[in-house]
Amino acid sequence: MMIKRTQYINEVKQVMDKHVIKVLLGMRRVGKSTLLIQIQDELIKKGVSKDQIISINLEWLEHEELKDYMKLHQYISEKMVTDNTYYIFLDEIQEVNQFEKVINSLHSKGHTDIYITGSNSKLLSGELATYLTGRLYTIEIYPLSLNEIYNHRPSNHEFIDYIKSGGLPGSLQFDSERTRKNYIMDMYQSILLKDIVERYHVKNIDLFKRFMQYLLNNIGQTFSAGTITKYLKNEGRKLSRETIYQYIEAAKNSYLIYSVSRFNVKGKEVLRANEKYYINDLGIRQLYFNNEKDIGQALENIVFIELKRRGYTIEVGKYDDKEIDFIASDGSSTMYIQVTYLLASDSTIKREFSVLEAIEDNFPKFVISMDEVNHSRNGIIHKNIIEFLYEKRD
Repeated sequence: MMIKRTQYINEVKQVMDKHVIKVLLGMRRVGKSTLLIQIQDELIKKGVSKDQIISINLEWLEHEELKDYMKLHQYISEKMVTDNTYYIFLDEIQEVNQFEKVINSLHSKGHTDIYITGSNSKLLSGELATYLTGRLYTIEIYPLSLNEIYNHRPSNHEFIDYIKSGGLPGSLQFDSERTRKNYIMDMYQSILLKDIVERYHVKNIDLFKRFMQYLLNNIGQTFSAGTITKYLKNEGRKLSRETIYQYIEAAKNSYLIYSVSRFNVKGKEVLRANEKYYINDLGIRQLYFNNEKDIGQALENIVFIELKRRGYTIEVGKYDDKEIDFIASDGSSTMYIQVTYLLASDSTIKREFSVLEAIEDNFPKFVISMDEVNHSRNGIIHKNIIEFLYEKRD
């Protein structure tokens, strides 16, 4: 089943045939290759000839020799036999050493519309960015959202299934939970070994995997290098702080995890210590832990990824000794968000609402939970999480 990624296609349409390189970035198997196919379908609907479309997946064995950037350039150039615009799709471009030279050369010819994908956030930090400053349009691709999977308001049972299985498009083809987990495990191991261990020359693979399990278990919790060092020491393992931060950067670069800084709302300053981490897809966490049991963490992770999907910059808020789950900004506005499982008692309601009530500015404030009953009060809006995930965006 191929789900049409309408949000991304609509965004791409805004820059289609514009002289900017379209860069689709994201974790392995979030659907970047499928999205390229869907973009090509849109071009054909517009009347573009298939002869004008040059599409290469650089992970396919038949394209192995094209990982040489000179051969890749020659292969593409030989297909450009007319003065028509050629639409060039290069999937997993990081497989080509010095690929930026190919992109720069093709882009400079003027009758190309280039689309590239990659699974590493550092793709644009080197020479490509230097060559093409101001000529790149980047879109981050995330796993399927709840409303991409269900075109109706899902039941709580379906929502719990989403919490456990996540939104990796390839996993939806399997009805069996066991088969689905095997698929996700294969994908996760591929990220660990290919995108992190090989790329960053990780020596102690077992220790790195244990470290990642610790992060997965503690999504949404404040993190310090000292905490993980102590945890591993108790298990008879040693890991330096420097190595911890190297592991974190490698996992972030592969889009496996995201870090969130803490912000002091009163002091108006970013706090350097004790960041929080979230996983790109909850199906990965379910490999080792029970997301339904840890539903508070799972819901927080879902809201975080949805805010990222909507383009917000996100921080964790600190107000005196209390914490605000998310401060989300889009450049023109800010909102404060608390996430909890259920507002099942007066003490829970007080805990979630009181910190927002204490903030004196006029930005919107929300509490998000699985409750069906509306608990909005004192200008703070309470939303059911499924309604939040399905609300229309501008």
